[in-house]
Amino acid sequence: MHLYRKVVPKIARDVIRTFTSQQLIEVEDGRMEEAELDLAAVMVEYLNAEDRVAKEARDVLARRGLGQERFAQLKKSIGDARGIKVGEEGLDYVLAQLLEALFSSKNIAEIFAEDHDLRKVIKEIIMKYLSVPEELDRDARARLKNLREGSPEWDIEYPRVVAQLKRQRGLA
Repeated sequence: MHLYRKVVPKIARDVIRTFTSQQLIEVEDGRMEEAELDLAAVMVEYLNAEDRVAKEARDVLARRGLGQERFAQLKKSIGDARGIKVGEEGLDYVLAQLLEALFSSKNIAEIFAEDHDLRKVIKEIIMKYLSVPEELDRDARARLKNLREGSPEWDIEYPRVVAQLKRQRGLA
């Protein structure tokens, strides 16, 4: 799971507004933004923890002189030791943390839905924002259709076009 910091507030806003529009939760009067901030804080804390784990994994790789191919494995083992799920398990971990934040938030007056229903809605919203890299790849490939993939020109232009698209969409 690769979650961009720029989309965290959008995800939090979508989750709270979807829940209230579907009458799955009731937010305290005038506390809509605070409820959104509660959820955003959970996602930011996860991203910070994931960054710390990645930094530690890079440090261990450098200290031991290991190759970059061991990074994901090392990151996962360090995350497990710290109680933080990374990679594919990260989404379920974040969903559990978001549900816990909903139930403990002082800005949420009442929750009317079951946990699994809330989890399903949150997951759909997050997946909408996680699909952005696939869209970026598709758009970048469309812009570079005149170049052969794997060529030196492709290797130079593809990252440049992806970075440009990220900036245009506010992801960088």
